[in-house]
Amino acid sequence: MGCKVIVICSIVLSLFIGLSYAEEVKVVVRSVTSIAKTDENFICATLDWWPRNKCDYNQCPWENAGILNLDLDNKILANAIKAFKSLRIRVGGSLQDQVVYKVGKHAKKCPQFKLKHEGLFGFSRGCLPMERWDRLNKLFNQTGAHVTFSLNALAGRKRAKPDDEAGKKMPDSDDVAMPLMVGKWDHRNAYDLMEYTASKGYKIESYELGNELCGSGVSVRVEAEPYGKDMITLKKMIKRLYPNPTARPKLLGPGGFYDEEWFKTFLQTSGPNVVDGLTHHIYNLGAGVDPTLINKIQDPYFLDGVAETYKSVSTSAELYGPWAGAWVGESGGAYNSGGKTVSHAFVDGFWYLDQLGMTSTFNHKAFCRQALIGGNYALLNTTTFIPNPDYYGALLWHRLMGKKVLGATHGGSPYLRAYAHCSKKTKGISVLLINMSNSTKFEVSVVNDLNLYPQEWESMNENGDEGLGEREEYHLTPENGNILSDVVLLNGTPLKLTESDDIPAIDPKVVDAALPIAVAPDSIVFATLRGFRAPACA
Repeated sequence: MGCKVIVICSIVLSLFIGLSYAEEVKVVVRSVTSIAKTDENFICATLDWWPRNKCDYNQCPWENAGILNLDLDNKILANAIKAFKSLRIRVGGSLQDQVVYKVGKHAKKCPQFKLKHEGLFGFSRGCLPMERWDRLNKLFNQTGAHVTFSLNALAGRKRAKPDDEAGKKMPDSDDVAMPLMVGKWDHRNAYDLMEYTASKGYKIESYELGNELCGSGVSVRVEAEPYGKDMITLKKMIKRLYPNPTARPKLLGPGGFYDEEWFKTFLQTSGPNVVDGLTHHIYNLGAGVDPTLINKIQDPYFLDGVAETYKSVSTSAELYGPWAGAWVGESGGAYNSGGKTVSHAFVDGFWYLDQLGMTSTFNHKAFCRQALIGGNYALLNTTTFIPNPDYYGALLWHRLMGKKVLGATHGGSPYLRAYAHCSKKTKGISVLLINMSNSTKFEVSVVNDLNLYPQEWESMNENGDEGLGEREEYHLTPENGNILSDVVLLNGTPLKLTESDDIPAIDPKVVDAALPIAVAPDSIVFATLRGFRAPACA
């Protein structure tokens, strides 16, 4: 009998120890100098052209969330944008290079998108009526959005003859090139839209030209030299229509997947001070139907694989276009509308917030999430408009993480990701901690590397983040511990819309700064350390 009691007690003790296991980690923040800088409005979300009959993998997840059929009077939509006060929104996507703008003498017809086997992405051409453009801009104006509008780059172009380069492999690449589009860009319809937009006083923060036409292309492609010349033409149009330099929209491009030689030629052809933002797309998780998608999202080694691309784009900008900052112009993680059960769930935040942190360290200015609404990867539920967990992660980043990026490292588990920025609106720094482990709790002390001698450095940091004052913490966890939940808890309380459909208050818990940050398994933590002395943030 006594033996049985001892065995049972031993098992209970073992379970208790296993459940309460915590790993102590020191996150070292190099606070003297910043390592990179983002734009003030780093967080960006997209609106796409897809009609409701855009289908992948026997599902049609866009419903009425496309630019032409979205309910622009929806209160939740407006409140979700307003909560950022200055959310960057990119209006564009795969079908943008088939859009006619119903304005001016160059647009005689206004076709609707229809399924068409031989059309780009399986659709015929579509049209943007000015009544719809007026309503979109009313929403943008009322909510304070910063708008990027992506223009049709294929107007006037035709497919090259079969004996040209179409279908051949790209130089130094295993990718098979898509059909080549040739001929001069017909910019007249784009000019009429821009002239109308300027005459109405609509605020466009930036224009972009083309979608996924660079490199080997996605459906079709355009060579780098004519694309670069098109950018020169578009820049002249912008200068003519917006004579006041302080109110002049920026110019972005090429809005596609990175190819080093193509990007180099593009920047060299367009020349100094034409391209303001070098936009590239990232879908590093693969197909939305991939059954291993959830495993990739929780695998730090897999997530690290895209870092080389971020570095390469940043290097290309520095070498060939130092006037043009690097942007992620579109990224939904998994392509073809995302994963049905994964991309809108809490677990997706491990990928999304890690990408925000990683991208910012490589001097990217903005990160545009595909999509604000629509598909499986939207920040808002496609039918109810209720925010998904990643919406709140994006909002917290926008409110807490400032432009200056600080180096943050630790010697603990790779399943703990750590990023640090100067705080956006307070003194000190804000850190992002992501725990991808489902079993290990991390007790994190944030220590200050002031580049002193090792002995002095250890002495200064023996109390974690200098042990001064209070710290504000925002702990994000999934409801009922289910990482596939669409409901996220903030400090243990579900984040849900108010009775008036407003975004709920997002308040921190305040703790003693001398205590370590407790990062639970499968959780995400933002923390603001006001007492952290960072010379780079002064």
